[in-house]
Amino acid sequence: MADYAFPRSARRYRAWPLCLAAGAVAAPAWAQDGSVIVTNSGDTAWLMAAALFGLVAALPGIALFHAGRADGRNVLSIMLQTAAIAAAVSLAWIVTGYTLAFGDVTNGWLGSGNAWMLIRLGNVRAGLDVPESAFALFQITLATIAAALLAGAWVGRARFAFAVTMAGFWSLVVLAPVAHWVRGDGWLFAGTGTIDHAGGLTLLFPAGISALVVSALIGRRTTAEGAAEGFSPSLTLVGALLLWAGMLGLCGGAALFATDDAASAMIAAHGAACGGGLAWLLADRLFGMKPTAQGFARGLVAGIATALAGALYVSPGGAILLGALGSLASRAAARFVRDRLGIDDTLDVFATFAVPAGVGTILLAPLQAEAMGGVGYDPGMNMIAQLVAQAIGLGIVAIWSAVATAIVAVAISTLVQMRVGEDAETRGLDLSSHGEHA
Repeated sequence: MADYAFPRSARRYRAWPLCLAAGAVAAPAWAQDGSVIVTNSGDTAWLMAAALFGLVAALPGIALFHAGRADGRNVLSIMLQTAAIAAAVSLAWIVTGYTLAFGDVTNGWLGSGNAWMLIRLGNVRAGLDVPESAFALFQITLATIAAALLAGAWVGRARFAFAVTMAGFWSLVVLAPVAHWVRGDGWLFAGTGTIDHAGGLTLLFPAGISALVVSALIGRRTTAEGAAEGFSPSLTLVGALLLWAGMLGLCGGAALFATDDAASAMIAAHGAACGGGLAWLLADRLFGMKPTAQGFARGLVAGIATALAGALYVSPGGAILLGALGSLASRAAARFVRDRLGIDDTLDVFATFAVPAGVGTILLAPLQAEAMGGVGYDPGMNMIAQLVAQAIGLGIVAIWSAVATAIVAVAISTLVQMRVGEDAETRGLDLSSHGEHA
């Protein structure tokens, strides 16, 4: 197969037809008699490897990141919930989630049912030169990451059955439509030009908004005091480091081709993670506190969350700035949610993921300008138009995530009780719900 490279315009899904045409010139294919089109083995291998990176980010990355910050009575329960949620969401997306998010575009609100149960996947994904099965695997791992984050909101007080059921239905009702609207060529992308490279807007932001809503619905912990220190800062740091590596893979994989675009996105995400972690430590120092493993871990994760939306569009310098600003915004948001709103988002899922993702989604617009080292704007777009598009996308996703999450949570709670009893909460879910210690 001849070597070829796709232009930077291929970064947008709307340029996939051009990419396919370019690939057709450079690579042999058989289409007139309905036979199989040859796929690019390098791009396919890269996308499958990126999917594995995503699974590392979810399991064990998020599981350890959650467990290290939980109190000692709920370490096993939160890890088990995270793993079970990943399994449930994977099955939900195999059955119907993938086709809702990335099925053929009809009205732009939901994908068609052409890929139900993944039984009619194309030999190649439309507009790409990789098998649709590899593309589907990558998107399924992204969905598991977003859903696994939810478990951090209700640590120590949600029933196991509610947690798993809630996350599974949430991934279909909330996550899949949002993914279709932006990353699946849906109405938000086509109508306003809202962009999201690797899920800052369509994965982390809705997960954080939903975590805040469920936290408010389920109520505060009865023993919240003293739990903020966490079970093990070491586990927290290890989980954050795994998230670091996994998210870099996702940023590269979201480019969909093993090209300079993938490397550029990974460099930007890497710079944002470094900037976020060090900014948190600097803030601790300025406020007279010692540098801590947990602080660095949270800043690191917040920094990379800030970069996911725009990693493919901003310069490395712009990404470092994004990471630092997202980390500081996350730090401030955690205090605001706890002290001003009074919502007990146990592990600060909203502050750690949604706030930085929102910051990155908005600031992508000015940092995309060529004068700022970015890749520039699509024809017909400029800084103001892109800023408006990003703000519209952010607002619509926030409203949809909050309203749909509340409806799903209340509906499920009529069948499965949302919260454990006070005695079980006091004893800890490791023992009361699972009969074993971590």
